[in-house]
This record gives sequence, structure tokens and C-alpha cells, in this order.
Amino acid sequence: MNRVETPHTFAGNPIDRADALRRDESKIRDHMSSDNAQVLILAGLDPLICTATETSAKLGWLSHGDAQKVVNSDPSSSTLLGINPQGEALVAWNMKGSARQGSDQISKSETADRDLEICDARESAMLISAAESGILAQARSNLGWHATHGFCARCGETTAMRRGGLMRQCTACKAEHFPRTDPVVITVVTNGDRCLLGQSAGRLSAMRMYSALAGFMDQGESMEEAVRREVMEEAGIQVGRVQYHSTQPWPFPSSLMIGSHSEALTTDIDIDDFEMTDVRWWDREEVRLALAEKNEQLRVPGPIAIAHHLIKAWATGKAGSFRTS
Repeated sequence: MNRVETPHTFAGNPIDRADALRRDESKIRDHMSSDNAQVLILAGLDPLICTATETSAKLGWLSHGDAQKVVNSDPSSSTLLGINPQGEALVAWNMKGSARQGSDQISKSETADRDLEICDARESAMLISAAESGILAQARSNLGWHATHGFCARCGETTAMRRGGLMRQCTACKAEHFPRTDPVVITVVTNGDRCLLGQSAGRLSAMRMYSALAGFMDQGESMEEAVRREVMEEAGIQVGRVQYHSTQPWPFPSSLMIGSHSEALTTDIDIDDFEMTDVRWWDREEVRLALAEKNEQLRVPGPIAIAHHLIKAWATGKAGSFRTS
């Protein structure tokens, strides 16, 4: 069966990540500081963007020289994202501050002259192109990892960035440390013309929103096993068949969401009230109305999240060959 990939926000990064170039530290430094380098500045992992309209924008790429004018000091960290088709280095800098707090390191006059502003990373992703959202995911995840891994987990000494941000190496014991991506399973559990959605304690609860059940994969666990364990832990439901749907990079801070649809073997809900505020079965028509924002009892995540696409695929009958009665 031919499958069409679901185009997710934060996926579709077109950059050549320049693996061969990264083997030469001197060449990396030359490319990253070249006058031709293109720089994306982030403040507290929130990007500078150029807003075209109320509903569209683009990342605020700057030449290396202009980037130096915009910032008032050296970045907290910088990383090589890759090389563009013109052979120019694409570099991301992270400065102190954030979209909410602003940044003392970024010149307001210089950004105003270039129609640039710091924008929350989630909001940015809904304004920029799909390809640029993938670039943002790479920059945010990589810079975020470097910000929290300045010391060696083996001996405790300081680490230094190597290979343009592809890794860090301990300055003492020379141990190599690589950026991690945490796998997270997320699933819409189905039972005929009903699906199981939950309201987690915290942000989703405050937003009165129901979503697909999700959780981090454990060590020595397959995707299918993780789905069955998480659903049992959160909702007390036994799951049988698990069918893969798609994946989505999620740079908050750095996860890979592994989406699936799964088939319930039992239907009686037993909520883990430590993790979940509510879990319940919803009829297909109720979910369709929620997707159209016409259900006052049910809100579901928007298209930025893989949960939206998993729920929509089930509601529209495109979730595979699970029985519907």
C-alpha cells in the first residue's frame, strides 16, 4: 500500500548538514566566521523573525557582519546548522533573554531597522514555512542541548563544542558526548467508532484540551511495547495492535514524537490521577466537530502538533484497517 507522508511542523528540514566538513575543525571555524555565513539569532532559544503579514513570516537570517551589529556581545553558544546550496555556512547563535523577557544582548534599533523581532518559538513555527520550521527545530534542539551539557558526565570536567556543534568533548578525559533526542510515543487508542483521549495534568488541563495519550519510551522497549505500557499506566486500558502513523521532531527541548493508532482490548478506564486530569472515550462525530472547532465539550490540539494529525486521521477514516464496529 502506498503511504503519503504527513507533513508535520518542525519536519522537512532541507539543510545539508555538512558531515564531511565537520571533520576539519579549522574549516568549520572558517566557515562559521566567514563574511558569507548566514546567521540565525535566537534569544533564549526563541528566534528572530521577519514578519511579512499577520499570518506569515520568515526566519531572520543575517549576514555574519550584520549579525555582529545586531548583538552587543558574543553569543552564549553557536552551532553550525549546515551548508546552503550556495555553499554558505548556516549558523545559529543563542543569546540571553527570550521572547517574553527581551534580550539586553540584542540591539533594538538594529533589529527595528531590519524589521526583525524576537518571537516565541511555538508561535514562530505557525508563521514560517514548513522547511524553516525544520531548521528552527534543529537550531533550538542543538543549542538547547549545548546550554545544559557544559560538563562531562564521566569525570565532571568542562566540555568543549566540537564538529560545529555535532558533539562535545571533555577537556580532561576526552570523552565524547553527543546531543540526545528523546523518543516519545503518542497514540490514539480506538474502539470501533470511539477513540480514547486524555487531559494531562498541567498545561493541557489548564487549556481544557484533550489529546492523544503519550509518554517517553523506556530503555529496552519497542515502540509497540511503550504504547501498551503508557496507555495501561495512564488509562488502565489494555492495547493490542499498534499501527505506526508518522513521526514529528519536537524541539521542546528535543524529542521525537512517534505517532500511532492502537486498538483497545478493554474499555473500562482506570485513570492515573497523578499524570492525568481526565481520560474518556469520544464518539467519532464528537471528534469531527472538535476538529472543526464546533464542539463546546471537546478541544483538541491544533495542526502544529502530531496529535492533531493522529486524531484527524482516525476521525476521517484514514487511520488504517482497524475495525469500525
